[in-house]
Amino acid sequence: MPEPAAAPALKPLPRWIFASRWLQLPLYLGLIVAQGVYVVQFMRELLHLLAETTTFNETTIMLTVLGLIDVVMISNLLIMVVIGGYETFVSRLKLEGHPDEPEWLSHVNANVLKVKLATAIIGISSIHLLKTFINAQNMDEKTMFWQVTIHITFLVSAVAIAAIDRIMLPSTVEHMKRE
Repeated sequence: MPEPAAAPALKPLPRWIFASRWLQLPLYLGLIVAQGVYVVQFMRELLHLLAETTTFNETTIMLTVLGLIDVVMISNLLIMVVIGGYETFVSRLKLEGHPDEPEWLSHVNANVLKVKLATAIIGISSIHLLKTFINAQNMDEKTMFWQVTIHITFLVSAVAIAAIDRIMLPSTVEHMKRE
């Protein structure tokens, strides 16, 4: 296999600016720590569910399970942000050929990441909304109204992001063909 061409040397200011991307590393490491906190939260909720199964009614079990699903979905969101963000903005992970390489990672870019994040946020919001509706008798109407309004805002935002991505896709493809 031929050796890859050496990257051209950058002048000091562009090199310094380009190297600044590494300032994001502590942010991604912090998100990994936050995911650890979610693992602890998940285990607490799971143990609580197992310990109290005989005293819980069906609604309480359902709300607890939805809470577990919520934690998993937030954890998935964190993984997408950490892996996708690091790969897109900091440095390549060089996972090509690894059996556990996420399928989506091979075609991730900032636009794909935005759409994936928007759909993940909608999923998380949907779980919260479902929990609210299951527990509606204990919720006030104002809280329910704002939760639905916020969820609809997430939906409209995700559709707008996807539409903008689709509109920009042809111009991006044309630009790449010219290069």
